[in-house]
Amino acid sequence: MEKNQLTTKNYFSQDSVRRKFEDLLGKRASGFITSVLQAVASNDMLSKADPTTVFHAAATAATLDLPINQNLGFAYIIPYNLKQKDGSFRVVAQFQMGYKGFIQLAQRSGQFKTISATPIYEGQLISQNPLTGFVFDFTVLHSPKIIGYAAYFELLNGFQKTMYMTTSELKRHGTKFSKSFNKGFGLWKDDFDSMATKTVLKLMLSKFAPLSIDMKMAVISDQSIINDVETEDVTYIDNEATAEDIKELVDDKKKSMREKNIPKELSKNPMTEEEAFEAQTKEEYSQQKIELP
Repeated sequence: MEKNQLTTKNYFSQDSVRRKFEDLLGKRASGFITSVLQAVASNDMLSKADPTTVFHAAATAATLDLPINQNLGFAYIIPYNLKQKDGSFRVVAQFQMGYKGFIQLAQRSGQFKTISATPIYEGQLISQNPLTGFVFDFTVLHSPKIIGYAAYFELLNGFQKTMYMTTSELKRHGTKFSKSFNKGFGLWKDDFDSMATKTVLKLMLSKFAPLSIDMKMAVISDQSIINDVETEDVTYIDNEATAEDIKELVDDKKKSMREKNIPKELSKNPMTEEEAFEAQTKEEYSQQKIELP
């Protein structure tokens, strides 16, 4: 453990590595590197990770100007035990966005009037319509039961969007796209509330919001091993989607439901706006076998 930890420390003490962070963060580079090394030292598995993957994950956070601090929740460096072709395992570092990081980047873009996300408690969801959206009553006192999570934004030009996903929908999403969720470890297990909040927020932004360069980078890099920060070369190891899948989804025009022609067969059964959009998107990309993120 100590040897691997020192290897990571030695890697970050190289002049070329320090210059990289100084180029990105200026005088704040030293403090940022210290916070990364503290994160490594406080996590036994992360201390065993390939130092190169730790560096690339940290460089991604620095490029986005997001702190690596577990208590702040903007971005994380997560260890992952990656099985090799010969059957052995290699510990690597995965970059992961927090929901607060997505909100921070949206605010910086200068295009958002407001953006937020919250759990929805039993009794707060009043109505839902696949075209006009959702109605919530937040004056209803919190019940002990969380039934879903909602995200909302309004742009300066007046465009608004709300996305809501039930708790069961989010669990199905985690089951489908996260191996660690299925194995009962990682942030989905340790902090379901934050991961659920991030998921609904990320899906809403990636599908309906204008994405700044940093926001696009965050969507692409989230939950991946960073191979090259500058070229956005990433490897997704904890879900089924590929880098090309995510990029194609992000680069799409992300038209709203009103701009999409929903097939007649979809309109026969009541469904949420998110369900209708997902059904439409899966149909469009079925021949290319593209998965939603």
